[in-house]
Amino acid sequence: MEARAGDVSKQSIRERIWDYMESHNIADFPRPVHHRIPNFKGSYLAGQSIRDLEVFAGTQEVKVDPDKPLEGVRLLALQSRKTLLVPTPRLRTGLFNKIIPPPGATKDILRKCATSQGVRNFSVPVGLDSNVLVDLVVVGSVAVSEKGWRIGKGEGYADLEYAMMVSMGAVHEGTLVVTIVHDCQVVDIPEALLEDHDLTVDYILTPTRVIATGCARPKPTGILWSKVSCEMLTKIPVLRSLREREKRAGTDVTLQAEPGNTQQPAPSTVRRPQDRPQSQPAPSTVRRPQDRPQSQAGFRGRSHSSLEGTDTHLAATVCLGNLPYSARVRELKRALQELGAVPLRLTWQGPQHRAILHYTDSAAAQQAASLLQGLRLGDNALRVSLGQQRDT
Repeated sequence: MEARAGDVSKQSIRERIWDYMESHNIADFPRPVHHRIPNFKGSYLAGQSIRDLEVFAGTQEVKVDPDKPLEGVRLLALQSRKTLLVPTPRLRTGLFNKIIPPPGATKDILRKCATSQGVRNFSVPVGLDSNVLVDLVVVGSVAVSEKGWRIGKGEGYADLEYAMMVSMGAVHEGTLVVTIVHDCQVVDIPEALLEDHDLTVDYILTPTRVIATGCARPKPTGILWSKVSCEMLTKIPVLRSLREREKRAGTDVTLQAEPGNTQQPAPSTVRRPQDRPQSQPAPSTVRRPQDRPQSQAGFRGRSHSSLEGTDTHLAATVCLGNLPYSARVRELKRALQELGAVPLRLTWQGPQHRAILHYTDSAAAQQAASLLQGLRLGDNALRVSLGQQRDT
């Protein structure tokens, strides 16, 4: 349950803003804006003022949420030839995608790339071991205060995305967070409503103002696994991959319902500096080659086209069928890395629209098959089945 300050709650603030934007015709497509990050008339103009921020001029990689009012910022990032990263909706297929416009893209094509449809059509997934270092994060908001305190639509994805980026070393202490809102969305937010998982912002851009918040409240420093439910882990494959990664690094990744977790369940899934055990160092914000988990190197030195000259005593395989005609090996590899299901060897059978994944034993294959359920490449939902690889 969300915190309250007298008769005020985060939800009451959301409802007040949504109602006001609709009744005063400030809202823009898609409408109604209730239960959304609201789009508003003037959002494109507000987004253009990000060019006046020194950090935007100097940044190379920008992460911008997929919300409609941020479409102008995504376009500006592409026009400025910056690397644009956009989170996948509800984190179903990974953490974020890299938008890659086609060669020689015109302004009209770039405008399409900046839309939600363009994000789907002109992007490639970014794996957890990609050397990504985001200098600027742009998020949508329902409400924000001049102190930098933010309220989203209530699902917690922006907060979780940031915590996951910390865990994979994609953000650092100097990464700034910007939000773009209408002036009516800048309101007083009682401090009593703030929770540990809430992401704060450093700049607020509106159609009429640029507000430097000077917020000193610490941002999340990672995922607090004792607050993560098994249901969340099931719905968000990349969260499972991060958990396996941190488990190998020696982090306590006990979930809410698992034996040994005596903490009371709470909605926060992100870690603050004060939550980190004193004996553990802060997560590194720089990705080094030696930090890469060994299990993620499963493709290295392996042929994807033949089994010749390899050990045929693999205990189990997973077959992926219904691959799109246009699918490429590298696309599948990225998806496998994203889901934490990297095999020892991959056999590509393009003409048959399938691939065979080879694992060390049946348990590993079964785990991989479970992780791969629901995987899509392009418009195709892949068929996942187990199969034994016997001696020949």
